[in-house]
Formats: sequence, structure tokens, C-alpha cells
Amino acid sequence: MLRYCLALMVFIPPSTWGQDSMANHGMANITAGEYRPLYLSSDSPLVSMAPFKLDKQPVTNREFQQFVVKNPKWQRDAVPSLFAENAYLNHWEKSANQYQPSFTDLEKPVIYVSWYAAQAYCQAQQKRLPTVAEWEYVAQASFTQKDGSQEKDYNQKILDWYAKAAKQQPAEVGKDEANYWGVHNMHGLIWEWTEDFNSNLISGESRDDSSVNKDLYCASGSAGAVNPSDYAAFMRYGFRSSLNAKFTLSSLGFRCAADGND
Repeated sequence: MLRYCLALMVFIPPSTWGQDSMANHGMANITAGEYRPLYLSSDSPLVSMAPFKLDKQPVTNREFQQFVVKNPKWQRDAVPSLFAENAYLNHWEKSANQYQPSFTDLEKPVIYVSWYAAQAYCQAQQKRLPTVAEWEYVAQASFTQKDGSQEKDYNQKILDWYAKAAKQQPAEVGKDEANYWGVHNMHGLIWEWTEDFNSNLISGESRDDSSVNKDLYCASGSAGAVNPSDYAAFMRYGFRSSLNAKFTLSSLGFRCAADGND
């Protein structure tokens, strides 16, 4: 319907954008379980995962625009350089003295957004960014299993997308088949911010954990990891470790999480 409205030159005020979309966006209830981080050895104790909730889809341009309208300090031309690079919301267009996404991008994931902006958005929804462990716990699910990493072609499909992710504009959210948890787009659309992206090599609660293998991603340094052949997970961890909180990239967006109960 939006495309037909665009053809008729009908203007929809930003304050009304996404009312239906946000109502249907929803969160998936992720039950408690156990998870073994990639950087731990195969005989390391499993990490217990408390129940939590995770957005079923990445945050869209439509939803982030609503946030920006209510929080002008996160406008493209207002955000301090300390909190975002110059490319922040670089794909939005200026119209009526403010930046906003085009109609054709409304249901696509918001990109060119910094960690600070993503965190601010989630907090405004009474949510938070997911932790690395939470994201990976949900991301390891296939269409039918909590852990689909051993399924044939599971990792290869992810790697095929990683090989071209930065070369193409993301499509609309929610167009893929949902995984075991009912969550969409964990792979194949964008990279995503996590709450503790800059501590993803830490095996314990402390960032001073001396047991961390600092050479994990250097050639044979991955030999002691849980699954040295899981190149897709290594790429995610390597990518996160290269980020700075103010970075804004063409293939990097986010979704929100919240504490939950079984």
C-alpha cells in the first residue's frame, strides 16, 4: 500500500509511521538453556542462559524514524561526533528540513547507526541490546532445532552471505523463514550490534580474565576452540572485536532484547 500512496503523492506524517508495524513487530520468548561460546574448548563447562526476550526482526528505518522524531538529539545533523561518525544515517534523505528514510526503505533495517544510538533506541523502548551470548544462542538455531550448527550446509549458507554482505543493500526485514525461536534475519540481512560487542573474547564476567586466548583468531590460535571449522562464528567474533561504539557502517544495524521468564 505504501508504494501506491507514493505514486499518488500522498504524504504520511512521520508521527503516524509504523503504528501497525510496531504493534506486529513483537518479541520472541527465548527459554533458558545452555550455550558453549566458540572461544571455549569443547570440554569447558557450558554457560547457563537465563530466559530472555528478543525482537523477532531487526529495527527498521520506520521504527528508528519514530524514535528520532521523539528524540531530536539523535537526528542525523544533531548527534555529537562523540556518539556517531559522520556517516550516521547516511542513507536517509533531507526533506522538510529534516532527514528521514525514503518510502522504499521504511521496512528495511536501519543501518549506518552507532552503538550509542542503538542502545538509546532500545532504552527508549524499555529494552536493551542483546548480549553476545544471547545473540549467538538464538543465532545457532536452524528452522527446526535450537542448535542447527551440525546440519548440512548450515554454516555454508551463512558464509555465502558474509562474502557479499557489504556489497549489497539490505532487503526488507522478515522476508526469510523464521528460525526455531520464531526469530527472523539472524543471518542473511545485516550484521548487528550487541551490548557487549567489545568484550566478546572474554570467557568470564571480568574483562581482566587472564585465561582469554588473545591469539584465538590468528591461524592455529583457533585450534582449541569449540568448533574450529565454524568459520561463520569466527567471522562474527572477529568483526565485533574490530568495532568502535561510534562506528556507522552500511551493513550494521541492531535489534533489541529484554529480560524474560519461562
